[in-house]
Amino acid sequence: MKILVPVKRVVDYNVKIRVKADGTGVDLANVKMSMNPFDEIAVEEAVRLKEAGVASEIVVVSIGVQQAQETLRTGLAMGADRAILIKSDAPVEPLGVAKLLKAVVEEEQPGMVIVGKQAIDDDANQTGQMLSALLGWGQGAFASGIKVEGDVASVTREIDGGLQNVTIKLPAVMTADLRLNEPRYASLPNIMKAKKKPLDTKEAADYGVDIAPRLEVLSTAEPEARKAGIKVESVAELVDKLKNEASVL
Repeated sequence: MKILVPVKRVVDYNVKIRVKADGTGVDLANVKMSMNPFDEIAVEEAVRLKEAGVASEIVVVSIGVQQAQETLRTGLAMGADRAILIKSDAPVEPLGVAKLLKAVVEEEQPGMVIVGKQAIDDDANQTGQMLSALLGWGQGAFASGIKVEGDVASVTREIDGGLQNVTIKLPAVMTADLRLNEPRYASLPNIMKAKKKPLDTKEAADYGVDIAPRLEVLSTAEPEARKAGIKVESVAELVDKLKNEASVL
């Protein structure tokens, strides 16, 4: 079985985001970029399925600027077999990404797509669900466990009330949650090997799908600074302030 893993290039999670002075967006100049953490988990899960003999090939795909090749090379160093970069200098919204991925799926014919549940830059949490709907495939969203037997996958899903176990007939789309696994670090030999693995570059226009934006960002602003807390002398004073000042009681 072939597994397709979409990955996104985002601002590294350790970096403090800076908003542009004119409020038109996030300042990306000289900012460290890396693979979206949830996508790292998705790549790791695909590699584990390959190591278990379930998968025979792993293909990572990214939609973005030319520099997204670095993100794809990270996926190759983790254990993916080949990569596809769909170039787009303009940001692509989740629906556009899902449409492009649908075209890639039809071309590659994977038995499973594993994608991170959300990207840490826009927190949209939409691409996996949209892709599932466009393909007409079953989906295992927020997966914290995946087991495959034949053409059926058993998925443990994280829901508000706890955990939910479902069975899904393959092919299917999975979205990786935080507790699915712990991604491995790419070793130096694997990083060197990744440079020789195939990486195909294509243009978004090659797939003939409409990726025109449907949303307009009006402004971007940093959250308000958190106000300093206060100390109270007694439980009675705490209750009084919660009731009369904070109005939460």
